[in-house]
Amino acid sequence: MKALRTHAVGGPETLTLDEIDTPTPGKGEVLIDVKACAINYPDTLMIRDLYQFKPERPFAPGGEIAGVIEAIGEGVEGWNVGDKVLAGIGTGGLAEKVCVPAARMFSVPNGVPYEKAASLMMTYGTTIHGLKDRGHIKAGDTMLVLGAAGGVGLSAVELGKAFGARVIAAVSSAEKGEIAKKAGADDVVIYPKGDMDKAASKDLANAFKAACGPDGANIVYDIVGGQYSEPALRAIAWEGRFLVVGFPAGIAKMPLNLTLLKSCDICGVFWGAFTAREPEKFRAQVDELFAMLKDGRIDPLVSETFPLEHGGEAIAKLENRQAVGKLVVTME
Repeated sequence: MKALRTHAVGGPETLTLDEIDTPTPGKGEVLIDVKACAINYPDTLMIRDLYQFKPERPFAPGGEIAGVIEAIGEGVEGWNVGDKVLAGIGTGGLAEKVCVPAARMFSVPNGVPYEKAASLMMTYGTTIHGLKDRGHIKAGDTMLVLGAAGGVGLSAVELGKAFGARVIAAVSSAEKGEIAKKAGADDVVIYPKGDMDKAASKDLANAFKAACGPDGANIVYDIVGGQYSEPALRAIAWEGRFLVVGFPAGIAKMPLNLTLLKSCDICGVFWGAFTAREPEKFRAQVDELFAMLKDGRIDPLVSETFPLEHGGEAIAKLENRQAVGKLVVTME
């Protein structure tokens, strides 16, 4: 079988397509014939040894897959060869086949394409946990989403609308703004791509405030970080919740006096740790997401697919912040 693997610290261009032995499922595991693997931001970090979890090399990146059960290991019950499944696996997804603990799998409903199934768990899973458990979202809230045209950002737009919020999408271009509007955003703010001086940062804060309205944003969903975080914090509502989801633009240095003045919270959203600490709640949220997918309240946007041998191009595109929606590597 083929796998796209990293052998040394480096960027997407260092990945190699290797021929390796097909793994055998151990106790409690199944072998999945991978059909699709979604690319996510942690993939860009892991191959550069910049993520909090550093797998032993060589390894295949790719933490979110969908496929078909090909073989079942000892002690696995409730699953059959041929079942259509998805799984969050951390690493190993950019391979034709992978062994997965049965406890990490979910059944994919009939009619859901592999590409969309593989795109659901990490982005929408992160967001439903963030909005419900950390942001305590409720109908009538105003929510500002930074990086609203990426995979996680679009999930925030869709879920925010599904939960009854007014959603302001912050994006880097008019084209991305149109994509966010199609996903349901009520308004769009376009922020500058280059470095901002103090005046530009103030202008962006004022633009956020104008879009959010006089009461400000009850929830700021920050997927971007860097120089964009402080202007968003300045637009937060009294007792608002600022959710830290990611920081591809860098780790922000926040003026904590603003949290006092707004009596607001800055909350981390660490979905991976949540899934391990509260597995029953996690599974219930995945079931809720499938129900929302079935009735049309959410619909993952897969903007581009890549064959396995070009999986590094997908990682590079995400790393360079050129992706819209989800990028997915397919095995066929």
